[in-house]
Amino acid sequence: MVGVPKLNPADAAAAVRNPLAFIAARWTPTPRTVQRAALAALVMSVVIVVTGGAVRLTGSGLGCPTWPECTDGSLTPTSALSYHSAIEFGNRMLTYVLCAAVGWAIIAARSEKPYRRSLTRLGWAQFWLVMSNAILGGVVVLVGLNPYTVAAHFLLATALTTVAAVMWQRTREGDGAPRPLVGKAVQQLVWFLVAASLLLIAAGTVVTGAGPHAGDSSEVKRIPIDWETVAKLHAVLAWIVVTLTFALWFVLKAVDAPKGPSARTRDLFLILLGQGVIGYVQYFTHLPELLVALHMFGSCLVWIGVLRILLALRERPETGLDLPGPSAEVTVGTRA
Repeated sequence: MVGVPKLNPADAAAAVRNPLAFIAARWTPTPRTVQRAALAALVMSVVIVVTGGAVRLTGSGLGCPTWPECTDGSLTPTSALSYHSAIEFGNRMLTYVLCAAVGWAIIAARSEKPYRRSLTRLGWAQFWLVMSNAILGGVVVLVGLNPYTVAAHFLLATALTTVAAVMWQRTREGDGAPRPLVGKAVQQLVWFLVAASLLLIAAGTVVTGAGPHAGDSSEVKRIPIDWETVAKLHAVLAWIVVTLTFALWFVLKAVDAPKGPSARTRDLFLILLGQGVIGYVQYFTHLPELLVALHMFGSCLVWIGVLRILLALRERPETGLDLPGPSAEVTVGTRA
């Protein structure tokens, strides 16, 4: 058993003033621990999207008809409510798990030696995105699952996944100036892929807002367009993304690019094939809930795959110019 150091009044005061600096002065995580913390935040950003989809697909979007309480006068579901309330409330509780994962990532990044301000900022960016989306989730309930707010809710969750993926990548590289691994033409092709993928995701939210899964059994407003027409546009955009990915894979092989970008492009191509199969099957089988949920999970994997390609186009070596973090010696003593 490792003894717990005794805290004197000065330590307690320092912990209250700046708890992150207090922890950083007494704990130095390994690089692997920081990487795992960032990965946990990324995984939870995907989990919250999938469980949010489950709320909509089971018609539980208004299972807790108010916010931040579940019902007027009760933070939790009451016995008078249905299982829809438990599903909606469970998804709300997962937000705390997500906050814990993001908090762990922030603490690990802040405690790493040498201190890397860029990692801490990415962690805090995730925290504020979680808070913003929690508030927007409450607005979604209060406006009766308005499809435009639901779409914004998903897009903000995608932004969270983006920052989490970037932080995960940054934990595995240094803070040196980025050096490109491929030429300008390949970089431009990848940015076309990123743009097409963003359009694909946006079109998917429109399909959701116009489609039959409104999120509740009551009369819920839908986007007033034919969802099948938008679904066909979504499919066209998907084929554009697949074509760009295949073209990128071919170009990377032709120019003998480093293994990293080629491997990640191959991975994205395989993910897109699986996602395409699910998409067509769900369309011709009239959108069964399970396949829609798998498609939502696949959309997260597609976007993460695109980001991993973009981030693999450069390398960031270690640098000897890392500066220590904000000095905690004045308040909490010498760093461990």
